Amino acid sequence: MRFVGRASMSRSFGILLISGVLLSALGSSAVFADQYPSRAIKIYVGFTAGGPTDVPVRYVANKLSAAIGQPVIVENKPGAASMLAAREMLSHPRDGYTLLSCTYFDPVNTLLYSHPGYKVSDIAPVTMMARYDYGVVVPPDSAIKSVGDLLKVAKANPGKLNYGHLGVGSTQNLIAKQLESAADISLTGIPYKGAADAVQEIMANRLDLFFGPPIVVMPQVKADRIRMIATTGKQRLSSSPDVPTLMESGVNIDAFGWIGLCTGAGTPAAVVDTLNSKLQPILQSAEYKQLIERSGSMPVSGTPAEMQSVIDATLNGAKPMITKFHLRLD
Repeated sequence: MRFVGRASMSRSFGILLISGVLLSALGSSAVFADQYPSRAIKIYVGFTAGGPTDVPVRYVANKLSAAIGQPVIVENKPGAASMLAAREMLSHPRDGYTLLSCTYFDPVNTLLYSHPGYKVSDIAPVTMMARYDYGVVVPPDSAIKSVGDLLKVAKANPGKLNYGHLGVGSTQNLIAKQLESAADISLTGIPYKGAADAVQEIMANRLDLFFGPPIVVMPQVKADRIRMIATTGKQRLSSSPDVPTLMESGVNIDAFGWIGLCTGAGTPAAVVDTLNSKLQPILQSAEYKQLIERSGSMPVSGTPAEMQSVIDATLNGAKPMITKFHLRLD
């Protein structure tokens, strides 16, 4: 007969106990994922209602609510370049019931600010929703009718051409810095609270240049209230096939904005996957495609991993300009 010592029995009991706890936790997680979503979901938007971030999110929220049979509430929490919304989202339990409408700002803020209140690793991507190239716009009666004209005027008048941006480190600010670096010119930036404000200044001929999201600039371009001389992506916009890209115009810049949905890191993977699977039919629908394309953007969907690659690319693209031009905010 073999006798088992107390120490051996204690170790065996400990192993069984730990195994039981792990299995229980895994079982609870699986049950939780199976039941998700069983109550209302809230999506925080870090910008004002009616903008390029808000419009697609509200459409998706309505469709998602119908698909899951639960309310999906959109709450605008503008301020501090979306940091207020990101902090609010991250202050809630990581259970998939609190989401953030992620944009370019959310990862870039971690480069710009010493204490943004979160790290990039705190944010878990769910899916991309859309991407958009920017339109390079000028007043309708401006002498600048092409990128060539823009560079010529800027070289002849260092620092005198002004451009609008939405704050230090905003996409507009970084595109302008890339343009300055690539073309060896100097521009003067003027901050605005929103893209619509800057477009109003362009229309009133009080601003020389703006890099605007299509949803804001296209209605005014079509009404001949402003002129679009270029776009910032690799390909021409389908809504403006006659307008060349900056690359076609001899300036090696590829810049785009994006919108996605994120949640807090630590949310069970099964919950993120469930949420992603519910969103894909909405994002791939003909109705959503028409909505996004009418605004001059491009519908995009995909896996959390694919969205993470966009976040990584955003950080890699912004960091050199932030470092070179000392764009730090504390």
